[in-house]
Amino acid sequence: MRILVILNGEYGERHAANVRSHAPATWQVNTWQAPRVLPPVIDYPEDYLPPTLPPADLLLAVAEHKGVAELLPDIARMTGAQAVIAAVDNENWLPRGLARQLRHWLADMGVACVTPKPLCSLTPTHYHLGRRQRIAYDHPLIAEFARLFGQPELELTVDPENRTIVAAEVRRDSVCGCARFVAARLIGTSVDEAEQQAGMLHHHFPCLASMGIDPDYGDTLLHVSGHLLREQVAGQLQAYRRVSYIVPGHRSE
Repeated sequence: MRILVILNGEYGERHAANVRSHAPATWQVNTWQAPRVLPPVIDYPEDYLPPTLPPADLLLAVAEHKGVAELLPDIARMTGAQAVIAAVDNENWLPRGLARQLRHWLADMGVACVTPKPLCSLTPTHYHLGRRQRIAYDHPLIAEFARLFGQPELELTVDPENRTIVAAEVRRDSVCGCARFVAARLIGTSVDEAEQQAGMLHHHFPCLASMGIDPDYGDTLLHVSGHLLREQVAGQLQAYRRVSYIVPGHRSE
């Protein structure tokens, strides 16, 4: 699979580096640095695009300017891409209205498009747009990418005697590499502390999702991303955790 990562800052550079480092040998990962400064409305996309771009099957858009989304249909045309993943880790970088337009523009071209919010909600079958908005999709290229990168999926091995994590395999990493970072540092952690530790490590990575309140979640996308990872850890350790019960005292006469 040929992937073109479209970026224009540190956020996108981290994603591109992680995908390139851990992608299968059969994947070809290229990048294009989009302009950092774009006008509010782009009337002539060709003025902001290079003469040529490498051929691609899948576009991964992780830019930090909403104007880049307006360039994606032309980029898909130039590269021959069949599918687009446009990350929404910050409402300012890809507002919901523009994300909706982008999906429609590309659908009219016969190009599949998903706009996961946050990016680490992407799975091989669906992605999230808000607290109660889970969107199903069916496209082999996006699913192939999401098999390895998207919503974190870890396989934790626990020593039942001392109740500590002794191994952590990353089945699906966050696109940015956060899940791999967290997994490596959970080894040796008590099952009683692992969920909280996973949340702390997620913040320390650090997650670059927005810290502003997102109206579709009523929470920050940084917190939403952290919850996804913590829930993945907590679900696997439930059988090993000790539950303490408080027995109330008897009422005095």
